[in-house]
Amino acid sequence: MKCIKADLPRTLDFAEVHIIADLHIGDVHSDRNVWQKRIDHVRDTENAYCILNGDICNWATRNHVSDPYAETIPPMEQIQAFVELFQPVKDKILAVVPGNHEMRAYKTEGVDITKLACIQLGIEDRYSDTAALLFVRLGEQTRGTKETSGSGEVRKVCYVIYTVHGTGGGRKEGAKAIRLADMASIVDADIYIHSHTHLPMVMKQSFYRTDVRNSTAQEVDKLFVNTGATLAYGGYAQANEFKPATMQTPVIYLSGKRKESTAKL
Repeated sequence: MKCIKADLPRTLDFAEVHIIADLHIGDVHSDRNVWQKRIDHVRDTENAYCILNGDICNWATRNHVSDPYAETIPPMEQIQAFVELFQPVKDKILAVVPGNHEMRAYKTEGVDITKLACIQLGIEDRYSDTAALLFVRLGEQTRGTKETSGSGEVRKVCYVIYTVHGTGGGRKEGAKAIRLADMASIVDADIYIHSHTHLPMVMKQSFYRTDVRNSTAQEVDKLFVNTGATLAYGGYAQANEFKPATMQTPVIYLSGKRKESTAKL
């Protein structure tokens, strides 16, 4: 399992984490104004960061279900658009995983286009070709516990985030919620992020986390977030009788003073 560390400033009282996924660059129905606004916000907001969670590119070719004749940007130019789009925020990207659309290129030609984009951006160390277990540290704990390294500094607040683009999910809302909740059976984390199904969703579950060193268990809340897409209705979705999807998507907020995470639409 690919583990990624993100060490954010001690001065942060809280951080915003924007999940950018399912842009489908190149699709005629992709709304550039929506996703450009999100990326500009990350660029212009000091405490805002982002995770790229797949299907940034649409990559419709004749061997796949998407319509290659409706693409507004050719495949090679989609990679360049990916790089140019995230160049201004490359230092604020916490983790990157591919989606099923990008993986089309790998399955047919053996080319990982998301990895290529990350190499050009200089963030290959933050890329995973499957899913990512992300450790985010920020702020300083208000209780004043010192770092175990002996530095004398107050310990930062740490969040463990498991993120994957996802697959399947079914047409009904319940099936998509189950797909999201099932992520907790893979790894113990504080926050789970799933995309792909285009249904923005936020939920919490209680969980008893064991402490082997002290032979105790602590009750914690796990946060589950499913993201939306930036596609106007039409094309493949309409032809296959999928429901129209909202372009809103949740934003995650991490406290830098105590372990407390929330997400809001």
